Amino acid sequence: MNNQLKTMARLNLLEETRFEKLPVKVYEDEHIASKKVAKRIADLIRRKQENHENAVLGLATGATPVEVYEELIRMHKEEGLSFKNVITFNLDEYYPMLPDAKQSYVKFMDENLFNHIDIKRDNIHIPDGTLAKEEITDYCLAYENKIGAVGGLDLQLLGIGRTGHIGFNEPGSAPNSGTRLVTLDDLTRRDASRDFGGKENVPTKAITMGIGTIFKAREIILMAWSKKKAPIIKKAVEGEMSGNVPATYLQLSDNVEFILDEDAASELTRFDTPWLVKDCTWDKALIKKAVIWLSSEVGKSILKLTDEDYNNNGMAQLATEQGPAYDINIDVFNQLQHSITGWPGGKPNADDSQRPERKSPAKKRSIIFSPHPDDDVISMGGTFIRLVDQGHDVHVAYQTSGNTAVWDTDVLRYVEFAIDFKKSTGEDTESLEATYEKMRAFIEKKEPNDIDLDEIRDVKAFIRKSEAIAGARYAGLKDKNIHFMALPFYETGKRVKSPVTEKDVELTMELLKEVKPHQVFAAGDFADPHGTHIVCFRIILEAMKRLRKTESWTKDCWLWMYRGAWQEFDVHEIEMAVPLSPMEVQRKRHAIYQHQSQKDRPVFPGDDEREFWVRAEERNRETAESYHSLGLANYEAMEAFVKWKFD
Repeated sequence: MNNQLKTMARLNLLEETRFEKLPVKVYEDEHIASKKVAKRIADLIRRKQENHENAVLGLATGATPVEVYEELIRMHKEEGLSFKNVITFNLDEYYPMLPDAKQSYVKFMDENLFNHIDIKRDNIHIPDGTLAKEEITDYCLAYENKIGAVGGLDLQLLGIGRTGHIGFNEPGSAPNSGTRLVTLDDLTRRDASRDFGGKENVPTKAITMGIGTIFKAREIILMAWSKKKAPIIKKAVEGEMSGNVPATYLQLSDNVEFILDEDAASELTRFDTPWLVKDCTWDKALIKKAVIWLSSEVGKSILKLTDEDYNNNGMAQLATEQGPAYDINIDVFNQLQHSITGWPGGKPNADDSQRPERKSPAKKRSIIFSPHPDDDVISMGGTFIRLVDQGHDVHVAYQTSGNTAVWDTDVLRYVEFAIDFKKSTGEDTESLEATYEKMRAFIEKKEPNDIDLDEIRDVKAFIRKSEAIAGARYAGLKDKNIHFMALPFYETGKRVKSPVTEKDVELTMELLKEVKPHQVFAAGDFADPHGTHIVCFRIILEAMKRLRKTESWTKDCWLWMYRGAWQEFDVHEIEMAVPLSPMEVQRKRHAIYQHQSQKDRPVFPGDDEREFWVRAEERNRETAESYHSLGLANYEAMEAFVKWKFD
């Protein structure tokens, strides 16, 4: 009986994964997955030690393997794992690149692994970014020969870039390619721009192991975390093999496994559209998602979908169990209709049984938490303005100063203005001019990602603060309702922020206790490439959870998540959609315009070259068009929200 159950389980798994062209293992989160990968590496090292052999590892850089390396360091220090028999070959290095540069992979590997373990320095191999160009071809051949001379790679760790690159094998790379000098894709350089203080500072070339070199490893583990990687993971795992997505060549290997967290795996068929590969347990959320997907798939509005559409597109089970189709259509259509409201604070004296927000109290206290000083107006500026216009007691809290995202030229310009203004009033400017000269001298010698002088950071924070005040005032807020939190975790002056501390949570709790809001709006835009949004959200969540144990007002406080600066919610996720008229879209645009330091070309644009106001308008318009294509009213634009469910 047990054998029969095991056989059935294997068959079910094969059916679920039938779109997947290579082995995939999915873990709840990257922390668990990283520990599993680290254990596999440690087991390999120990097996080799028992046989008096070397373990030859191919290693990767970037954010993905960092926790794997942290766990290996822990094993070394706490469990006695030795690396004396380990030989390593890194995948790649930027070219040109000095080994002691902040962005070099030599420095990365030293800081994240090698300096903390007992590996022999002679056993470490990382491509040399200092070579003369005419030396590179011979060097790359020698690199390959060194790998062969030690018996080849036992295990190769890989990450994956959003172009589908493995190592720096960009689109167009051949499956039999060897170690060589390559030109980096523009998207790859954009993704690296924050590390280099701007895309213009990112090298255009790199030395990388080839796909053919990687293929020779006896075991290959590709790791990926976060929703940002989900689209390329779907292409790599389920797509056709193509030089346009080099990672698809891994489908040819018998020795590869993809290790993913749930977010990175979220667009694989078995998770995204499970009805296509198995019978489902149809709850309300899954039905809504499936019907919206079907509407898009067949190009019909929801109320026009038929039983035949369901049967022909993998949803026969749903139609059979809960049909007829029209009844399902009506239910989903009504859910979407009821999510639309022009009253984001609740409509007074109205039936609220089918509205996203409560009618009482008629005038609510609302607090909008904005991770950066412009996220409020970019992501929910229309709703912000409407809440104020409808008479609610609205507060805005800017969680960080945003003082790393201002151009140095703006700093000099503002200080020059201050000097001229003081002179015009007859005040002494000697001290300010001395500070200005100090700033200017520093900026002239400043290298990418150098930490700014305190005075420069202050001016950048003042610029962002003045813009935030202007934007909030434009939305109709009184100055006493504008709060600047300057959470300590952010104030490092560098790209990497400090860990969240008790002080960050306490400051948030104090503000919440002061306002006692009925509504909290928080950024749920976790695609933010800076990582600030998710950190800020977790701080709010921790503060709310603690307050719910002691503060009675929290039982009537709802937490709404917004997006817009970096991505938008999918329609099936949206629980409140606030439509905007053409005039309201224009008012939102002008609120965003108040953030002049972020206009035209912000310091950290991410991989979206559009200005923030353009991104916001186009995303809001796309949301409205999505609702319209499903058969609902045709609005100019919509801002979308999802309600957080507390346990």
